Amino acid sequence: MSESTPSFDIIIYGATSFVGQIMLEYLAEYTTKQDAEPIKWAIAGRSEQKLLAVKAQNNLPHIEHIIADANDEAALTNMCAQTKVVISTVGPYALYGETLIKVCAESGTDYCDLTGEPQWIKAMLDKYETSAKASGARIINSAGFDSIPSDLGVYALQQHAIETTGKPAFQIKMRVRKIKGGASGGTIASMLNVVEEASNNPALRKLLVNPYVLCPEDHPFKQRQTNHKKAQFEEDTQMWIMPFIMAAINERIVHRTNSLLGNRYGEYFLYDEAMSAKKGLQAWGVTLGLGAFMVGASIKPIRNLLAKHVLPKPGEGPSKQEQLSGMFDMRFYATLDNGEKAEVQVKGDRDPGYGSTAKMLTQAALCIANDIPDVRGGFWTPAAALNDALTARLAQHAGVTITLQPA
Repeated sequence: MSESTPSFDIIIYGATSFVGQIMLEYLAEYTTKQDAEPIKWAIAGRSEQKLLAVKAQNNLPHIEHIIADANDEAALTNMCAQTKVVISTVGPYALYGETLIKVCAESGTDYCDLTGEPQWIKAMLDKYETSAKASGARIINSAGFDSIPSDLGVYALQQHAIETTGKPAFQIKMRVRKIKGGASGGTIASMLNVVEEASNNPALRKLLVNPYVLCPEDHPFKQRQTNHKKAQFEEDTQMWIMPFIMAAINERIVHRTNSLLGNRYGEYFLYDEAMSAKKGLQAWGVTLGLGAFMVGASIKPIRNLLAKHVLPKPGEGPSKQEQLSGMFDMRFYATLDNGEKAEVQVKGDRDPGYGSTAKMLTQAALCIANDIPDVRGGFWTPAAALNDALTARLAQHAGVTITLQPA
């Protein structure tokens, strides 16, 4: 963090985006609660007209706003000088996120985002981690649905394993038991951008399938990880499972956490994610549908057709009612060193990608600002930097609970 005293604790950059507007509404409500800490905050974006509109819509005329385009380094530098933490919701990050990362890393301003783009995180690590360590900037990517539930769920289960047996669990499986929620145009745009980049770059395709791509160069991990590509009946959990699209980012964040925590989960740690299904027909139907979508998205004319006429556009997303009625229930399974079975549940009370993500990302930013003074600069993961402090915040303020289930 910069040496001068900033005016704000947090700034929401991209406050007029779909998730940014949900965050603004949540933060406005949160700051009125008696158990909330005093917060000085502001919003930022490239369009003053849109910023004024969201302030009026939420009856927040007193909240300051800052104009800064994603490619305007001088404007972003001015913005960062005014705050402890910047929350970025401006995606696709591979297209619009680098300049802000550069400014934060060089100025010492703390930062968090909700990216699900591993190829971009890898590029930012390569370019700016040295600067972040030197300046003291704590940079935390993937602080939304991808990948806080996965990262903190694994952390909680491994803490239990170590406390119980003195050793971490050799393998953890995450299975999405229930999920209800919609996708926004911003998420779809990020996904299509990753597909387009990979379609044009064979080296990137190789990078994307590496489960350890976000780990430091000198990491010792060599264990072959499971990559679920098809539906199957899983004997040990006695359930049908199918691919989980967020596994591509979540699994990589979890392995990076292991490396940042000094290989606390072990050098041969196995981790994989999948969705559960009630019947084989459902599992195969979803698997084939997802496969068809990914094949279609990799073909430029079909990708353009989907983006223009079928999929939600940036700024569009689930309705307020859909956000409120959404939820997620994720289970983490392991066999401990003493042979005992262990299970952790991570549960959220809003749709995962937007209602819950807005609350998780906000609380992650507040956790960075107020709860982790001893964490040094660098690129971190939610579990490696925020762990128990964030877990407590999520349970108290975000409707996300992490609980050890009865044996």
